[in-house]
Amino acid sequence: MLDNYLPILIFILVGILVGVGPLVMGYLLGPRRPDSEKDSPYECGFEAFESARMKFDVRYYLVAILFIIFDLEIAFLFPWAVALGELGLFAFWAMVVFLGILVVGFIYEWKKGALEWE
Repeated sequence: MLDNYLPILIFILVGILVGVGPLVMGYLLGPRRPDSEKDSPYECGFEAFESARMKFDVRYYLVAILFIIFDLEIAFLFPWAVALGELGLFAFWAMVVFLGILVVGFIYEWKKGALEWE
């Protein structure tokens, strides 16, 4: 009975080896010559000029919400569209309600001005 689980165990071990192996090899074989330039913070090619604790504009969060809205929509829309024939009319109306809620979120973002760039 345990023979059925052997391919799964091998797959997990190979996955761990592929994920951890290059990290261990880089640590063991890579050069270690730290200096002040390598240890300094790097921010887009120039020195950091402000604190990392500064406040962000509200539009940043609105754009993040907008991304989540569209990301959720696509993540649920593709599998639903593929299996729509098997799911029936109830699933169709459930997705209509779901998309309606997302449209309300999109309209909120639009009214707040998150789609307008300066």
